[in-house]
Amino acid sequence: MSANSALTIRPLEWRDLTAALAIQDTAYPAFLREGADAFASRIELSPSYCLAATCGDDLVAYLLAHGWTRQAPPPIGAILSAIPVAEVLYIHDLAVSPAGRGSGAGRRLVMRAFERAARDGLTVAELIAVEGAAGYWRTLGFAEGERSADLSAKVSAYGPGARWMTREIGPAESEPAGGQRCEP
Repeated sequence: MSANSALTIRPLEWRDLTAALAIQDTAYPAFLREGADAFASRIELSPSYCLAATCGDDLVAYLLAHGWTRQAPPPIGAILSAIPVAEVLYIHDLAVSPAGRGSGAGRRLVMRAFERAARDGLTVAELIAVEGAAGYWRTLGFAEGERSADLSAKVSAYGPGARWMTREIGPAESEPAGGQRCEP
């Protein structure tokens, strides 16, 4: 990567699958990694919210998100084939490669998804923060939300430190102005 390359946000595409799976391998323990079929099903299901951050030709981060039913996260590894009633933006996975850390890629991906969700009439985002990531999500305005016993059982499948988090999406949500550069 070159420090002269701008960080670019674009739709995540099938051609990114191998690189995205490699980033997933560096970001998560084995029990949280999803196979290519489950990963690809999310790209197919909701291409407007599944996004890539690139530096030149290199994928440095990805976001898997989709419209979904409130407080009903899909199980790890589930192959999704249809969106139930899209009540919320469900952020399924955000991962940044070691090369992309510190570039603002994660924040930019989330803000772009919020912008698109607001355009589509979604007003709430939900996620399960894993592996100590709750602090990061708090910096993006998420807070731990109330949950039913059924939701608690689903969240616990994501590991002992998993946290259910939500936040409102404002009508004017947008990503920060461009200009971020990739680090060498």
